[in-house]
Amino acid sequence: MLRIGIDEDNFAVKSLQPTQSGFWNRSHHLDRMTFKELVVAYFQYPAIIAYLLLAVGAIALYTWQPAPLVQTLASVAIAVLVYPLAWYVLHRWVLHSQWMWKHRWLAGTWKRIHYDHHQDPNHLEVLFGALHTTVPTIAAATAPFGYAIGGFGGMMAAFATGLLTTCFYEFCHCIQHLSYKPRNKFLAAMKARHMAHHFHDEKGNFGITNFLWDRLFGTFYERQERGRKSPTVFNLGYTSEVAARYPWVAELSGGIATGHPRHRHQQD
Repeated sequence: MLRIGIDEDNFAVKSLQPTQSGFWNRSHHLDRMTFKELVVAYFQYPAIIAYLLLAVGAIALYTWQPAPLVQTLASVAIAVLVYPLAWYVLHRWVLHSQWMWKHRWLAGTWKRIHYDHHQDPNHLEVLFGALHTTVPTIAAATAPFGYAIGGFGGMMAAFATGLLTTCFYEFCHCIQHLSYKPRNKFLAAMKARHMAHHFHDEKGNFGITNFLWDRLFGTFYERQERGRKSPTVFNLGYTSEVAARYPWVAELSGGIATGHPRHRHQQD
């Protein structure tokens, strides 16, 4: 029988231990970093480097076999418009689902791409998505539309746009977790809504920079509108009772951690 319980000092080591070498062989927490430190870390992260290189490759292929200007612009525009909806759908119905942890072969993926992020929202290494899940998703959300509009050239234009939009989203996501309050009212409101998603109630505010789809689907909220803090805001519903039946995430994490993420930070 699985024993639920954990030494909180070791949880971060087992659950969030970085696997990269060099700069990334130690933990980084955004609530302890400056903007300059974030920029340095961001452009050294393997996933961001991969997105940028793939975007350059897609642009090169577009140059080799371009689409007409109108079709190119339409492909870029549709990729920009579809991206927030694709993110919303994935964030709400996949990442916040309660079905992935029930399958042994999906539990590790769910843990890596979102459970770890909610367990410790400011932990930089698990804020970024995993390439084996993000790149196919970006391609699926953009390439078919581009191909339908402008053939091969339109497909490459749309895919490159999706990759660069991902880089923009990831950077905005990082900034939202830095320990500061933006002076700009729009940015401050955007940050407050995302922080509410992580620290108050995870069942809403699924957007990152765009909350249009939250408004349309009824999941948008301001923190003061929900007085009671969600008891599952840090574990996404993967409780000790759930782990007793579906133990794979707990086994990979070293147990079920409780309490505020700040108390579980590994000291560098």
